[in-house]
Amino acid sequence: MTDPNPYPKVDYGYNINSPDVLIIGAGISVGGTWNDNIYPGFLSHLYSFSFEPNPHWTREYPGQEEIQDYLIQVAHKYQLYRHIRFNSSVQEARWDDVKQRWQTIVERHGGNEVEHGDVYSIQSEFLVSAVGQLSTPKYPSIKGLESFRGRTMHSARWDWSYDLRDKNIGIIGTGATAAQIIPEVSQICKKLVVFQRTPAWVMPRHDAPISRMRQEIYKHIPWVRRRYRARLMDFRESTFDAAFDPNSTKHELVSGISRQHMMNQLPGSWNAPLREKLTPHYPFSCKRILVSDDYYPTLNQGNVTLETESIDEVTPTGVCMKDGTMHDLDILILATGFRTTDFLYPMRINGADGHCLEDAWAKGASAYLGITVPGIPNFGMLYGPNTNLAYNSLILQIEAQSLYINTLISAVLGAKRRGMTLQLQPKPEVFKAYNRVVQSRLARSTFADPNCTSWFKDEHGRITTTWCGSAIQYQERTNFVDWADFEISGTAAEEYRNKAPTRWRRVVEETQISDRMAILYGLGILGIGAAALYAGRIFLYRF
Repeated sequence: MTDPNPYPKVDYGYNINSPDVLIIGAGISVGGTWNDNIYPGFLSHLYSFSFEPNPHWTREYPGQEEIQDYLIQVAHKYQLYRHIRFNSSVQEARWDDVKQRWQTIVERHGGNEVEHGDVYSIQSEFLVSAVGQLSTPKYPSIKGLESFRGRTMHSARWDWSYDLRDKNIGIIGTGATAAQIIPEVSQICKKLVVFQRTPAWVMPRHDAPISRMRQEIYKHIPWVRRRYRARLMDFRESTFDAAFDPNSTKHELVSGISRQHMMNQLPGSWNAPLREKLTPHYPFSCKRILVSDDYYPTLNQGNVTLETESIDEVTPTGVCMKDGTMHDLDILILATGFRTTDFLYPMRINGADGHCLEDAWAKGASAYLGITVPGIPNFGMLYGPNTNLAYNSLILQIEAQSLYINTLISAVLGAKRRGMTLQLQPKPEVFKAYNRVVQSRLARSTFADPNCTSWFKDEHGRITTTWCGSAIQYQERTNFVDWADFEISGTAAEEYRNKAPTRWRRVVEETQISDRMAILYGLGILGIGAAALYAGRIFLYRF
């Protein structure tokens, strides 16, 4: 670990009751999604923070364990543990109009209730939600599911104590999580039945180990690592048109790559029936794209059955299909995703004048820049409404949001240190105008296709999860706070009502110079170094 101590040598949790920053975590460790879920990894050098690069990724697509290890190292290095209360969940947060502070109700799990109590409250000047969109499991509504006498588990609540060897396993869902689970469990189970509702577009993964030599180069020559990360960023940003615009030439190009990937992995006329079952009949990228090199081959194994008939009901011994086919099972894995459009669920957030966020979002969640909401003062969100990326790393979005929220927090706490108060919330007209533009752009996107249902849309068909532009466009939109966008109150209000926008330098990840110029620059540096060394030798000789 980066921190030489295996455990933090500072007080944290209940020993610290009034730090400047307090983090409430429902789990037993840092990592969020990577602590709770078995998830496909992302391109490793884009899945590290810009301020804390990791030269030691062992694969292009590292697994859950390696990503979580990295996040733990970051938490140790920046001494975050002293600010975290684990095994705790927020039940409710309410803005106090008189005290002009948040009162947050927290429930503690699995602890000594006699000593600490089940429920307690925290007061703060600012409240940030970092629960994201992939936190609360979504369970399918299937007749008889509760009657199944075998083992049932959601992919986000995996039970490692259960032995899958030589079992008859059914998995409901063919999304990103299922695409990772299916190849793994197929190697040890007796039988695997994959229940598919709709097929997915699949792209080649091209995963490979990162050699020890490359790791050492990335460590000792940071410029090479930064260059590699920039090229990954360039590639991912170049796929925006393909993922977003159904009429672009890139969209047809990547659709063809996906179709060829299937043909390469399931060749021949004998695989034609299987290819037909796996061929999507909706536009590329309107659902989340799977990235896998072993998903298709697994479905062609002798012990694996792809079931495309609709499920009629779950019985005590298995799953019965609409056509009468019965699959006897020992375990049923629910890879059915998350309640992505139920933002902040099940927390209850009440803002100024009792303004209830759940009521405001009854017809679909929305926020200004995906971060702030009218009627909810001194509040910000990470990975909020309309900030998801379908083609690039969310770390890019989260860093941009963190810088924006930190600017708001700095203003509020700065006023407090001067004995003053400050409340910030976006103006309703600014909020509405922004979201009109977002929804207008999304209406022309692949995600809006009426033939496609996905977790990008809420129950009303409104796209509430995904951003309407590229990652760079979002970074550029959020690298300043325009104070004129906010309703500002409190004793320090006048200072900010006429204040010019606060700007900061955007974290530039993409390539800024060509490969040729980079090589010439590197050679130039080497040349200068060699010349300086040679000149030094001449000087010493003459002396």
